Amino acid sequence: MSNSVLLLALWLMPLAASAQERVMNIHLRSGSVSRTRVADVRQISFLGGADTTMYMQLASGARLRTPVGDVGEITFADTTYNLTSQGLRILEAADLCWPADRLLPHLMPPATLVRSLDMNAARLSSEERLMFCVMQGIVNRSRPRLLLYNHNEEPQATWPDAHSLRTVGTSASAPYTLVRQFREEIRGLVLYSTARSEHYANLAATVAGLERLLPVTEEVRARLAAAGMDLPVVVDLSGLEMTNALGVYRYLYDNYWARCNHRLLISERPLIPYVHDIGAACGSACLWLDPRNAAERQLLDRFLRDLTPGRDIVLGWYPEERSGIGEATRYGLSTVPADFFENASIYSAVSRPVKVPPVPKRQRLQNRVYAAVYISDGDNIQYCQHAMAKIFEQGARGQMALNWTVSPALVDLAPMMLNHYYGRATANDCFVSGPSGLGYAMPYDAHNQVYYASANQSRLLAPYTRLTGRYLERSGLRVVTVWDDLSTIQRMAYLQNCPYLYGLTVNDWERQAGRLTAKVVGQQLPVVPLYPCYANGPDVIADFFNRDIRNYKGSAPMFVTGQATVWDAGPDKLVALRQRLDALSPGNVSIVRADHWFSLYNEAHRLPFNLTVLQQMEVTSSPARTSVKYAANGSPSEAYQWVSKEAADTAWVMLDFQEPFSLSRFVVRHAEAGGLEPWLNSRDFRVECSLDGTEWHTLGSYQGNAEPVTDVSFPPVDARYLRVSVTRGGADHYVRIADIEVWGRVE
Repeated sequence: MSNSVLLLALWLMPLAASAQERVMNIHLRSGSVSRTRVADVRQISFLGGADTTMYMQLASGARLRTPVGDVGEITFADTTYNLTSQGLRILEAADLCWPADRLLPHLMPPATLVRSLDMNAARLSSEERLMFCVMQGIVNRSRPRLLLYNHNEEPQATWPDAHSLRTVGTSASAPYTLVRQFREEIRGLVLYSTARSEHYANLAATVAGLERLLPVTEEVRARLAAAGMDLPVVVDLSGLEMTNALGVYRYLYDNYWARCNHRLLISERPLIPYVHDIGAACGSACLWLDPRNAAERQLLDRFLRDLTPGRDIVLGWYPEERSGIGEATRYGLSTVPADFFENASIYSAVSRPVKVPPVPKRQRLQNRVYAAVYISDGDNIQYCQHAMAKIFEQGARGQMALNWTVSPALVDLAPMMLNHYYGRATANDCFVSGPSGLGYAMPYDAHNQVYYASANQSRLLAPYTRLTGRYLERSGLRVVTVWDDLSTIQRMAYLQNCPYLYGLTVNDWERQAGRLTAKVVGQQLPVVPLYPCYANGPDVIADFFNRDIRNYKGSAPMFVTGQATVWDAGPDKLVALRQRLDALSPGNVSIVRADHWFSLYNEAHRLPFNLTVLQQMEVTSSPARTSVKYAANGSPSEAYQWVSKEAADTAWVMLDFQEPFSLSRFVVRHAEAGGLEPWLNSRDFRVECSLDGTEWHTLGSYQGNAEPVTDVSFPPVDARYLRVSVTRGGADHYVRIADIEVWGRVE
């Protein structure tokens, strides 16, 4: 077929038809509006008593949770939209369902069969890759159907298989057939040139996402035409005369920023096309500004000011690490490092609860040296996607307790990535949060001695730590590594807003007089220095640890922590640390998981800790369909929930710690905390404690519960037993307990 005949056939394709639908607008008292297509709503329910909550189940699998008291009014309106020839609704960025409590919008589940393209095998230029990445975002916005291989560091099937995606490959010799495949969802082209500045590529990507266009240079446009797709130029940027980043992004701010979402900002080198797909899907602005340049920093600040702390993030990277991360931190925002993270617009659409593995019970506290070793760089989700996929498979993994930093942001960006690692973990693999929680923030820069979240800006750190707190619990991460250190006010923000935390680590770069020392916030949250931080191997870690171990007398427990640079020392190298430490103090050193380390640390210092990790604890219950140990095993996930044997609305679980402790807090996680429907939460229940198992003291009694977690602190009381008695279970009359925690200290 000649090109002219092919072109005629293309334009004779049935293009998008128009239709109308009803949209429900939920107007919140805060002023924001949540828009949802009525056709997408599968179920609306109301749970609770005085504080009723509205739950809306969507076709995408999303569950929207809104306190009724926050709702001002609900209105309905008709909207016009476009359909493909197959009847798929073509979404604009403004049509996306994007709840305030999510980092990314809810996208529809991926199609049954997803088309893929290996861009390396196709030998695409950077400009072509940018075009395909932006097209991927536009296409996947309506429904994920396109996957691109760009990095190829890990085995190519790793992540499609982890997300249960069936893919059909596009020939590397004919990559432009993909454009033909999705032609009717593309309105045309945005033409740009990098002759004056490479930053026009980011400007074009931004415009393309907003307008459903493909960003192309003249060369790429010619290749499209040669492949039979002479698409119209809708926006022509090639005549603009700005010659630097400042000029280009000032033009973006003046002409397009108002139309972009102010939820997700993409900071990415212009022709490194990775997260441009999710940027295009969401209608995000794509920037590459250098905060070390005063004028560029001022312009970046204008964008950052329009984002909301505690809700919004920057995705990508910066020309220089500390200045970029620090500048976002000034505005209460965090950055999710992702400059080489690919396929976010499809992996984020596989919306599954994170399956947190049960936590192994820990050993009894003894007079020993307890060491914890952290592996760096897990805040970088490109590392989690690429390098970690290989390092995690090293043969020595599992032979020694190691603490793997990962990003809580993966809960929304790629939850199955977390499940991939959790599903392969041994009892010696513990996962903790990279710096400094939900995304990389830097409250204090020790290298430059700058507080980016000073006392005057502490109000901005509170929303960030609240955001972190939510995602720590959803991802099952109980320890946060912080860059670089924290002030008293900053430590208190973590204590107040992250109740799921066991402890924090900070980096001792040895840039101060003397060593950093451990601190305890509010008599319960330890903040300990990593000493060393970013060590390049077991010899360095052993040398630093020996500065304490050589003075060990054996009369009390000792605690040491350190961090290895993942690029220099994975499990195969770090396993040698066991022999190094044993040689320093034969028979006295235990290398333990971070969660166990903080539990032991708190017990040794007579601070409250989670008693359910103790080996000696015994759990009994009324008859159950699942193992009794699931009631208090550290995992709220559905596969590990305790479920009553009968649908009788009543059941009980009792914990016996074998000896008295001074109890001060209990946490009951219900069905919803593990990803089940909220109406399966236990509605009426009572929590009691006892010293002798006969006389019981009520710690809390609850009716009409609709919350996923009941977390209660109370005046200390001596007790050996704790019992949870449910008198009205979920809507199906079964009782489910996702997990129980009991906090206490040694008298």
